[in-house]
Amino acid sequence: MPQSPLTFLEGRITIDPALCNGKPTLRGKRISVQTILDFLAAGDSEQEILEQYPSLEHDDIQACLRFAALLMSQHYSLSKVA
Repeated sequence: MPQSPLTFLEGRITIDPALCNGKPTLRGKRISVQTILDFLAAGDSEQEILEQYPSLEHDDIQACLRFAALLMSQHYSLSKVA
């Protein structure tokens, strides 16, 4: 039975196992949160990203940043493997 997509941040972030291998995407499009974060980390401006992806909006870029911040606020435990 297929799983229903999960949505976060007013529906801006979607996690659908059938889309982009289950990676978080923007509004169910084939644009992953990781792609946008990678562009920002490489120094691209929000305006450059919006020009490259005209279907995105300012709030989508902000949702990527908020989603990353939410993930980083979680507690992580590290364990040595082999």
